Amino acid sequence: MPTIKPVPTLRRRRLGGRLRDLRNQAGHSLETAAAAMGWDPTKLSRIENAKAQIKPTEIGTLLASYGVRDQELTAALEGLARDAGKRGWWQTYGNVMAQVYKDHISLEDDAETTRIYASNLIPGLLQTGAYAREIIAATALTRSPEEVVALAEVRKTRQAILTRPQGPLNLWAVIHESALHYRSAAHPPLMREQLRHLLEMADLPNITIQIMPLDATAHPGMLGLFEVVRFPHPWPTVVFLENLRGGYFVEADDDVKVFETAFDRVLAAALPVDDSRETIKRAMEGSTP
Repeated sequence: MPTIKPVPTLRRRRLGGRLRDLRNQAGHSLETAAAAMGWDPTKLSRIENAKAQIKPTEIGTLLASYGVRDQELTAALEGLARDAGKRGWWQTYGNVMAQVYKDHISLEDDAETTRIYASNLIPGLLQTGAYAREIIAATALTRSPEEVVALAEVRKTRQAILTRPQGPLNLWAVIHESALHYRSAAHPPLMREQLRHLLEMADLPNITIQIMPLDATAHPGMLGLFEVVRFPHPWPTVVFLENLRGGYFVEADDDVKVFETAFDRVLAAALPVDDSRETIKRAMEGSTP
């Protein structure tokens, strides 16, 4: 029977990268670290490069050889080792989704909080099905109608993290006021339904929505959409940037800090929560019934 090679999932890549960082911080070579475990160096190299699995029960021994005594860190890495090979629901969509989008969903699935600035669109986590289909059809230029439907389905399924019973994702979204005034020629009631959905989602205790007014002062969000994804300790914050060709991640600490500061300045320029809600209501009342 052929050996099934581990798939280098995002979780496995994050685990391998963290183990490599800890080994380097301890000043151990690949050969020295592997010898302490009774492994061939190629095994440890494959683990660090997300091409091989490490058992959760091996994590503590490996970290102890690096002089790591942080029990919280050890438990976090053991948990990631248990989950590293799990296939998320998004994997069933195969090639319809680009790998970067699968990684994005995987990150959100593990995250504690995500903070989004959306300059022209309602963020994907807050879109209705009809709005998602229309926006994807307009922006996914190389997609067939069938793929558009599948991607809209993915977007709606992704939103389950906001209402899951255990640890729902905390979402803080700032949306530019211009996004509230989109008009659909094909489906006139679309925007009214979308705005009503925004108000309903804003009632959830884990969701905060603010509106960036049309007359706002200059702010960093003027350069476009970005998402700051935060995780429980010890995992570092990641930033996701999106464009017509997909998206990419920003992970370097200094760069991430720039985006965190940018979001704080975006918040300072946005309307307060109560005023934002009234702005959404006015936009809904003025939309096509």
